[in-house]
Amino acid sequence: MPMHIPTPTRIEAAGTQPKLIDEYVGRVNSGTDGVSIAHMRSPSGWAEPGQVPEFDEYTIVLRGMVRVEHLDGTLDVHAGQGVLTRKGEWIRYSTPGEEGAEYIAVCLPAFSPETVHRDPEA
Repeated sequence: MPMHIPTPTRIEAAGTQPKLIDEYVGRVNSGTDGVSIAHMRSPSGWAEPGQVPEFDEYTIVLRGMVRVEHLDGTLDVHAGQGVLTRKGEWIRYSTPGEEGAEYIAVCLPAFSPETVHRDPEA
């Protein structure tokens, strides 16, 4: 039977400024551990600690730009573009542009604080 998801659950975000995370599918909102799907809105200047997650993350940018730092450099992913980051590789997300960013993030398996493995806060 299909599961209706009438509203997302607001999740607390890591990072330098408040970022809105609305989880539609995932461990918190739907009890799903195989995948998580969230609508993200981050302000200009937001950045989170680096991480080495145990999940692949697919990101589609709807508005603004998401910067993805990795061991070999930096990718700027603009509205209308996407990026795939693979489990086990170091990455750091930020939104340095004036308008911040709005994007959809899909994690396989689902995001979890125990499997994101963030860098220690400085």
